[in-house]
Amino acid sequence: MKKNLQISLKPGERIFVNGAVLKVDRKVSLEFLNDVTFLLEHHVLQPEDTRTPLRQLYFIVQTVLIDPANGDDARAMFHGSIASLQASFENVAIRQGLTDVREFFERGRVFDALKVCRSLFAIEDDILAQRSRSDKPDVGLQCEVP
Repeated sequence: MKKNLQISLKPGERIFVNGAVLKVDRKVSLEFLNDVTFLLEHHVLQPEDTRTPLRQLYFIVQTVLIDPANGDDARAMFHGSIASLQASFENVAIRQGLTDVREFFERGRVFDALKVCRSLFAIEDDILAQRSRSDKPDVGLQCEVP
């Protein structure tokens, strides 16, 4: 038997559930009695925070989860972006992570794709820091960062 999922939210916190945005005015606990797709507010990346290639990918995947009405456009962007990133990164952990992100995404497990993507941020940050210190553009990442 599958256990129900319970989530506690603080006053003013938002949660994105099956494309709907819910905001609570007081401390509340929600119990999901069936399968649901959700994203807590603190996992939502804002557009201004998408300064690296993996964060841009995360934002695209997040859009599929939060805004299913525009999911087709985001899916097309995902496929172009993931192919470009897999060709750009040399780091083995990131390349494997991107493969996992693609597999989860294609199987409709968007939340799992987000978790894997988020787990790669620290590696990407290290690569970018090394690149910045050494002033060499090929320390594991070959794509431009705005």
